[in-house]
Amino acid sequence: MTFPSAPAPPPRSDVVVGVLAVQGDVREHIATIESLGGRAVPVRRASELAGVDGLIIPGGESTTMDKLTRTFGLAEPLREGIAGGLPVYGSCAGMIMLSDVLADPSTDRLGNPQQTLGGLDMVVRRNAFGRQRESFETDLAFGGLAATGDASGTDPVRAVFIRAPWVEKVGEGVEVLAQVPAAETPQPGPPPDGDGADLEPVARIVAVRSGNLLATSFHPEVTGERRVHELFIRMIRGEA
Repeated sequence: MTFPSAPAPPPRSDVVVGVLAVQGDVREHIATIESLGGRAVPVRRASELAGVDGLIIPGGESTTMDKLTRTFGLAEPLREGIAGGLPVYGSCAGMIMLSDVLADPSTDRLGNPQQTLGGLDMVVRRNAFGRQRESFETDLAFGGLAATGDASGTDPVRAVFIRAPWVEKVGEGVEVLAQVPAAETPQPGPPPDGDGADLEPVARIVAVRSGNLLATSFHPEVTGERRVHELFIRMIRGEA
């Protein structure tokens, strides 16, 4: 006797994820959310924030994002949304935008420092893993993931770092989800006392969460890795 196969799960159309579309790899994030059954829409205007359940700030140039969000009147509405509990995921430049403090902010021609949207109690260093030619991939242990497709929640995440930041310090309310092991991080320079001895490399924080805010310094959307976005959807739905 044969039985009919189980119906496919319904699409998760109850989740609408906005992707900040002023600059950066917007299409890749939209495609990843849609592959998970969610609905993804670009966000270019403050009025469009009202129609989303969560927001992704993609990779790109954080200095350009800072300027454009202020130019388009998005910066303050975004800060208000973050403060009001809007779930937000930032990847690479998005991590920089979500940081409360930058260790090395860029400055404009008048000497004004780069601004962020804030929300995550942490200190981030821009381009910490090096320039474009020093981009690399590695496998990371990543906390809080669930099984998605053929990948289990405990399988390592293949992470791509492209001019990526790292987190130098987190506050008490920020959970560290992933780190690049010390053996794979760039060697720091000589210490300030000038004795010429290189400091020992240390593990670098590359994924964090605090409440409704999630950030990675790498790009899961470019490798086909969907579990980070799945985690974000579960956060939006109150399931994680």
